Amino acid sequence: MPGAESSSSSSIATGGAPETEDQKILNALGQALGQNIVAAGLSPDELAFVQRGLSDAALGLDADVDLDQYGPQIQAFMESRVAGAAEGELALATAFMDEQAGLEGAERTESGIIILEMTAGTGPSPTADDTVQVHYHGTLRDGTVFDSSVDRGEPATFPLTGVIPCWTEGLQRISVGGKSRLVCPPSLAYGPQGRPGIPGNAALVFEVELLDIVQN
Repeated sequence: MPGAESSSSSSIATGGAPETEDQKILNALGQALGQNIVAAGLSPDELAFVQRGLSDAALGLDADVDLDQYGPQIQAFMESRVAGAAEGELALATAFMDEQAGLEGAERTESGIIILEMTAGTGPSPTADDTVQVHYHGTLRDGTVFDSSVDRGEPATFPLTGVIPCWTEGLQRISVGGKSRLVCPPSLAYGPQGRPGIPGNAALVFEVELLDIVQN
C-alpha cells in the first residue's frame, strides 16, 4: 500500500475470504462503503489511499492528512471524477450497445433498447399502467451482477410506472410466460449519475421473465 512506511499510520490487511458471520457482516460493510464511491472510478492505487484514511480514522490513529483542510475539497473532487468516469463509460456503453444490436435475433427499438427474445410467451402483454410480477437477472456490460431476483429466489412485483424507462417500455414487449434479454442504454437506465453498484452512463443487461400481470 502506498505510504505504508509511515509509523504514524496504519495499513489494511487484506486477509482471506470471510468465514464467520461477523466477518461476513464486516465484508458487507466494506461493500456498502465501496458502492458509494464506485462511480468515481478509482484505480487500485487510489483506493489504497482511501483504505489508509479509513483505517486511520476507524482505529483512532494519527492521520497523514488534515481532514479540516482537505475534507471540504472532497465533494468537488468526487464530482469531477464521477463526471470523467461517466464520460468514459458512455463511450464503452455505446460500443457495447452497437455490438449487442448485431446479435442474431436482436431488435433495436426507436428509443434504443435492444430486445432479444429468449422464450416466447403465450399470455397477454402488460400496458404501462399495469403491475407485473417478474424474475430478472441484471448485469453490467462486463457481466458483473448488480441485482437479481433469480439469485434471491423470490420474484419481484412492481408497477411499470415505478421503474426505469427501459423496463416500462421493454416489459410491454414481453407476453406472460415469456423471457427476453433487455439491453438498456444509459439514457433509459440510471444516466450519468448512476447509483450504488452501477457506474454513471452504464449500459445495463437484464434477463427478464414475465410471470404475471397482477390484477389490482
